[in-house]
Amino acid sequence: MQNEIPNESVRRSNPNALSQAARNQIGYFIAKRILDITLASVFLIILSPLMLLIALLILIYSPGPIIFVQERVGAKRQLRDGRTYWKRETFHCYKFRTMHVHADSAIHQAYVKALIENDEEKMTALQGGKTKPRKLVNDSRIIRPGKLLRKLSLDELPQFWNVMKGDMSLVGPRPAIPYEVEMYKPWHFRRLEAQPGITGLQQVTNRCMTDFDQQVQFDIEYIEHRSFWLDAKIILETPLAIISVKGAY
Repeated sequence: MQNEIPNESVRRSNPNALSQAARNQIGYFIAKRILDITLASVFLIILSPLMLLIALLILIYSPGPIIFVQERVGAKRQLRDGRTYWKRETFHCYKFRTMHVHADSAIHQAYVKALIENDEEKMTALQGGKTKPRKLVNDSRIIRPGKLLRKLSLDELPQFWNVMKGDMSLVGPRPAIPYEVEMYKPWHFRRLEAQPGITGLQQVTNRCMTDFDQQVQFDIEYIEHRSFWLDAKIILETPLAIISVKGAY
């Protein structure tokens, strides 16, 4: 399993084109990082009262840690000999805790396996019934306020800290859990050719209403067409996707 993946846009034979592509990429990633830091800082300040309220709700309904810290798989951009490489790295991803303390991840791991294999029968069995969303909806591990937090994506607000730290970007493929990556088909690894994001093309398009292969295809489409303007478009569309709660569970 490769840990460094050359970016598709630099796999060209023309040295001049490669040099120009590299210059364009550097400008894009600098602008993207400035946008990430600026907006993440603003969101953390503006949303701090809401985050405090969420923390109190979690403590009332389920005493214990407020923040859930989980290892996720991401990628960091590296330049070498004029080429862009994406080095696979793990990092600690922050979320508001939406489950009971010490919840067992076995059922989620089984569901992810069935999702990646597109095993409808297994997914239905784990859900306790057939559901349209490709997500573990009927989950007894979730605490009462956790359902609302997940539906409105409020559980992900602490990930603005991940953006500030440079682990994540505002826009990119969602960060994967290590046991998910272990189940990937070879072509799925292309979604790791970008820094993970809080939101992305798949999140503003169909959220969890498509099968896993289609979700990955959305991530690859973003990677192949990413630009500052596409990032801005996705950021602007995200609030509308959240408010509509279409496909949100």
